[in-house]
Amino acid sequence: MSIAMTPFAQARLFPRTPRANTIQDCTPEEFERYLNEHEPLKVLDGYAPFCKLHVHRNWTGTRCLTVPITDENRHLLRSAYEAPTRSELPVLVRWFEGVEPPVAEYLVAILYSREQLAKEGTPIEADWGVVGCLYTMEPAEIPMAPITMMRNALGVEEGGSGVPLDREAYLRSVEFWENNANWR
Repeated sequence: MSIAMTPFAQARLFPRTPRANTIQDCTPEEFERYLNEHEPLKVLDGYAPFCKLHVHRNWTGTRCLTVPITDENRHLLRSAYEAPTRSELPVLVRWFEGVEPPVAEYLVAILYSREQLAKEGTPIEADWGVVGCLYTMEPAEIPMAPITMMRNALGVEEGGSGVPLDREAYLRSVEFWENNANWR
């Protein structure tokens, strides 16, 4: 099985101007090489048949993606309307400013099949393409944000994948994201 970095993931995980909340201590090429040369600790099914999650011990200094919301840090939450790419519609997002999460124990690479990526307009030569990565303390998936689930249900034309909304998964996501937030 071969894995390639997609342009979408590279821009988000390895931005031109490095940020503290992205992958640290390696290049996109080193990340891709690591995924191809090291067996994952486990492989999880993603939200659709074309999505797999490869769980690896964190070999970098990358910090956890999310922070629990508490009475002590709630005042550090910020929000704005943003779009993942220029072609997508902006949606309301929130994040912490001024917090420093612990170094993650695991990196969970989110992979889409070559067929799905071609359907979404991102052809690759490899069998699987990296579309994202979760940085976690547990070897498990962080629930997809509710707005991402909705965007996916809108279809490829709106930056999604065309997977219908799963009501139960959506409600689990809301429960998680009501109590946690990303950070910048």
